[in-house]
Amino acid sequence: MEELSALEKKLLIALRGTEGGPGIEVETLVDGKTFSSIQEVMNAASWLKTRDLVEISEKAVRFVGLGAEGKRYLEEGLPERQLFEVCKREGKIGMAEAKELLGESFGIALMHLKNAGAVVDGGTIKLPAGEVGEIEAKIREREEFLKVLAEMKEETILDRNLLNYLLKRKNVLAVKEKVVRKLALTENGAAVAAGISAIEEEVSQLTPELIQTGKWRDTKLRKYDVTRYAPRVYGGREHPLNQIASQVRKIFLSMGFTEIDYGIVQNAFWNMDALFVPQDHPARDMQDTFYLAFPEKMAVENEEWVEAVKQMHENGGDTGSEGWGYRWSRDEAEKTLLRTHTTVNTIRFLAEHPDEDAKVFSIARVFRNENVDATHLPEFMQIEGIVVEEGASLAMLIGVLREFYKRIGFPNVRFHPSYFPFTEPSLEVYTVLDGKTLELGGAGIFRPEVTAPFGVKKRVLAWGLGLERLAMLKYGFESLPEIYSNRLEVLRRPYAAKFWR
Repeated sequence: MEELSALEKKLLIALRGTEGGPGIEVETLVDGKTFSSIQEVMNAASWLKTRDLVEISEKAVRFVGLGAEGKRYLEEGLPERQLFEVCKREGKIGMAEAKELLGESFGIALMHLKNAGAVVDGGTIKLPAGEVGEIEAKIREREEFLKVLAEMKEETILDRNLLNYLLKRKNVLAVKEKVVRKLALTENGAAVAAGISAIEEEVSQLTPELIQTGKWRDTKLRKYDVTRYAPRVYGGREHPLNQIASQVRKIFLSMGFTEIDYGIVQNAFWNMDALFVPQDHPARDMQDTFYLAFPEKMAVENEEWVEAVKQMHENGGDTGSEGWGYRWSRDEAEKTLLRTHTTVNTIRFLAEHPDEDAKVFSIARVFRNENVDATHLPEFMQIEGIVVEEGASLAMLIGVLREFYKRIGFPNVRFHPSYFPFTEPSLEVYTVLDGKTLELGGAGIFRPEVTAPFGVKKRVLAWGLGLERLAMLKYGFESLPEIYSNRLEVLRRPYAAKFWR
């Protein structure tokens, strides 16, 4: 009893006699005297429920009334009634004549008169012989239903079939849903409520005024049970993927990089051809790439680039490479698509800045025509970085990667020779977590067939990794779809709060 607040005691008194019954609606307890708001009642009820003194029940109730069209039909009559009267009087009426007579309401009138039993035969609307009375009875039911709703002042049981039918008609009925909450005492609550005689006002928080004036000596202070349950509060925060993206961006910027992005929609020239991907490569198929129907083509803005890439594919240009040895197609290169990797950003940057030393990165969304499973999605985020510098080497690339991964939380990284179509030499980056060797990303030095067409003479160090891959490794997500599910129970898991320092 001593642990109950004055408000909780007032609620117990108000609920006397409700044990074992349906309870009292919360709204009826708000009288402006004992309780001034629903929030006051529910706050007290919630705490009493944790003590097994009060039961809270909730029920969703639908309130049905007339919509804008329903009110108009009540005054002017149902559209099908007007068409019915014409057919009843004339025996039948042609579609064109009925449309001229009813105007804009013709379509609605015909639809719902047919629903009542009328037929259309050879462009003529007719009421089947012997069924006129039944058709009129159905229309009358609808009219009576509207009248009942217009005059209804208390809960009424309505015909469910007719209600569902009219609900399908646009703006005829208006439906509002309300959650009705009721409170009732438990057996324990009834015993405690019976023992409450007087309610003394209590202070739940000491103020400077109470302390300085000494009034605290004459004030009753509310007692607290620090072992009692308190609801868990979840503060707002960024989605884990946004948090990781911000962390990666911060690391790149602190290492002297600049962020770039050239947009989601590209042509195959920048996405494939400029990176020395042959035009018959399987990755260009619609099974792997999302092509656009509009715009279907995007021209390349510089003819010198087009010619240089064409020569590189056909004969290797002046790099000493043999190229791919086929006839290169401009039409194939101008097809528009959703970019399949962020390397499209770096190659465009290199084409526009062929003589500059540079350190740039991108964190961008890419698209591939993948089947959804635990490790594949048709849309995901990719991180990419390049360093352009005279005398750049593989050792420099490894050093940059070690520093980047160390800052992001993977100090133990390893490197292994590998193959990637854009780079030579190429390597893969691994880390060891819980005794397991896990891949982090790929890296290498852009091959001459990629850089030479754009006049880039300096070496280009490049690497890339998946943002979702980092989330899975760092936070323990079991699959990519789980990351994007946005289920609160997943995002609120303890590991989701352990963001990187």
